Amino acid sequence: MTDHLSLQAPTKSEKYLTRRSVLSGVAEISLLGFSSLRAASIPGSVSPPSVVSQPPRAWGTQAGPSYVPDPDVITLDPSFKDLTYFASPIRRVWDQGGWLEGPAWSNEGRFLVLNDVIRSRALRYTWETGEISDFRPDSYAANGNCFDFTGRLIVCEDFFRRVVRWEHDGSVKVLADRYNGQGLNSPNDVVPHPDGSVWFTDPGYGTNLTEGHPDAPGGPTNPDGKIRWNIGRELIGEIGGTKRQADNVFRIAPDGTLTSVLQEKDIRDPNGLCFSTDYKKLYLVSTPKGPGQTVGGDQAIHVYDVNGSVLSNRRIFTNMQLNGAQMNPDGIRIDVFGNLWCGASGPLGLCGVMIFNPAGKLIGRIRLPQGCSNLTFGGPKRDHLFMCAAGSLFALQVGVQGFAPS
Repeated sequence: MTDHLSLQAPTKSEKYLTRRSVLSGVAEISLLGFSSLRAASIPGSVSPPSVVSQPPRAWGTQAGPSYVPDPDVITLDPSFKDLTYFASPIRRVWDQGGWLEGPAWSNEGRFLVLNDVIRSRALRYTWETGEISDFRPDSYAANGNCFDFTGRLIVCEDFFRRVVRWEHDGSVKVLADRYNGQGLNSPNDVVPHPDGSVWFTDPGYGTNLTEGHPDAPGGPTNPDGKIRWNIGRELIGEIGGTKRQADNVFRIAPDGTLTSVLQEKDIRDPNGLCFSTDYKKLYLVSTPKGPGQTVGGDQAIHVYDVNGSVLSNRRIFTNMQLNGAQMNPDGIRIDVFGNLWCGASGPLGLCGVMIFNPAGKLIGRIRLPQGCSNLTFGGPKRDHLFMCAAGSLFALQVGVQGFAPS
C-alpha cells in the first residue's frame, strides 16, 4: 500500500503557510485545511489522533487528514526542533512486508533498497513514483545494506552467512564468508569507511529457521539435531557456515583482509553500528538474546575510539532506558551534526525512533505503531528519514541531512 502524499511537493495552499504562523500558535494545518494550534485548550475541540490515542491513529488510505506538527514527533529538548520540519507528517509508505531491514539510499539511482528478511526479498522504493518493487528475485535472507563511497551496494546475507558487494559491472564479489577457517554466523549490519574498509557485525540472528537456516546437527542452534536444518532451500549447507560461531565485529581491509576488531568477550550480540562524522568514533548497539542467540547483550549503545583498525576506550553512550522501560536498540544512523538516530523496540507508545545529541542526551522521539528495526536518511536532499518497522516502511521529512553515503 503506497501513500504518495508523503513525498510529493506541497500544494499551493500549503506553500502560503508561513513558519511564523505555526510557531506563533496562530494556525495549524492538516493537508486538507486549517485548525487551531491550541485546539486542545478550546472548549469543544479535540487533539489529533496519535499512536497512543483512543482510537489510535490510522495509516495509509484510512488515515484521513494529516495534522501538523505531527503529534507523534515529540520534542524533549529545544534543540530537536532544529532537526525537524514542522509541516511534515509521518507517512506509512508500504505495509506488505514480513520483517523489513537494511534501508540504504542510492544517491545515483534515487531509490531506496531494503530487505524483507523472513521472505527473502530485496526491495526497491522508487522516489519518483513512490512504488515498492522487487530489486532482486531472491535476497538470500539479506539483512543489512550500505552503499560504499563509490556507489557499490554491500549486502549482508543471512542465508549464506556472508558479506557481498555488487560491482559496477553487475558482478558480485564475496567480501567475507569465513574467519579462521570457520563460517560466519549471519552478518547483520554494515558500514563503509573512507579508507576503503568495510565494518560489519556478525551475531547469530540468521542461524534460525525464520531468518536464515539453523545449524547443522550439533551446532549451538541445533544441538540435538532435531531441527531438519537442510530442508526448504536447495542451497542450504552448500555455501556459508553450517555451525554458529562466537559473535564478532569485523573489519574488511581494502586488500580484503578480515580482522575481528571486537569479540564476544568484548561485547555481546553486536547489531547496528555507525561512525561519527569525523570517523574517530564507532557507535555500536548491543541487543538482547533473540532467535539464534546463545547469550544476551546489555541493550545499550556503546561508543569506541577508532585508530585505524583498533578500537579502544569503550564507554556507554546511552543505556536506552525510557520512562522506566528498557528499550531495545537496533539500527542507528548519524546526521550531519553528529546526532544519533536509533530505531528502538519496546512498549507501545515508547517504541519507534530515539534521537540523541552527540553528548548522549535524548532530545527527541518519533512514535511508531511498531518497533523500528532500522532506518536511514534518503531522498535527493537526504532529508527524509526512512524507518523499517516490522512489515511496514514509514517516512518523515526532517530538517537535517543524513551523514555518510547511505
